[in-house]
Amino acid sequence: MALISSQEQICKLIPQQPPFVLVDTLMEYDTDRIVSAFDVPEQHVLDSSGTLTEAGVIEHFAQTIALHQGYDYAMRNLSPPVGYIGSIKDFEVHRLPRVGEQLSTTIHILQRMFGVTAVRGEVRCQGSLIATGEMRTVIAKEVE
Repeated sequence: MALISSQEQICKLIPQQPPFVLVDTLMEYDTDRIVSAFDVPEQHVLDSSGTLTEAGVIEHFAQTIALHQGYDYAMRNLSPPVGYIGSIKDFEVHRLPRVGEQLSTTIHILQRMFGVTAVRGEVRCQGSLIATGEMRTVIAKEVE
């Protein structure tokens, strides 16, 4: 059962807004782990010929991190922070998801320090592993 599955609620937890949202469900949350999902819609801004681009898969991964941070902030009655991708390491995309398929991404927090979050994660599509990698995100400023 999903913790959050409405776009309106998701958009309150991440700084991205339509049409650039690439997470639509918060499946699981823990202090050091999150599982998100995204149903790839037709004509998404990062869709190319019926498939989500590699940049879309990477952005979905990053927005999953933002969703973790936003949910954490919301539990403390704070607005979600604005952040950026600081670095990407060993990120491999094995296959691009097609329109109508669902992505499920699991992120494990490796380290948090001074506004930098380091994670390792995997992206699955219809149950098959399609991408893995590590990423660092940086909180640019905290919004109140």
